[in-house]
Amino acid sequence: MPSNSDSGCPKCGHGEVDVGEISTTGSGLSKMFDIQTNKFKVVSCTNCGYSELYRDVGSGGSDLADIFFG
Repeated sequence: MPSNSDSGCPKCGHGEVDVGEISTTGSGLSKMFDIQTNKFKVVSCTNCGYSELYRDVGSGGSDLADIFFG
């Protein structure tokens, strides 16, 4: 059940996250040669696993956690 709180995970209200990274291919030649051109940060709740992707533009993990928690 979603939490009505202004802080914590949007799904369960838990207050801790893990921040990871994923890379994906684009289209055209980058896809054909498996060149990973798109990078994203993944912010995941350590309690329920709810995750959000953010395009990697050089922001730090703590900034992303602030966005995740609202």
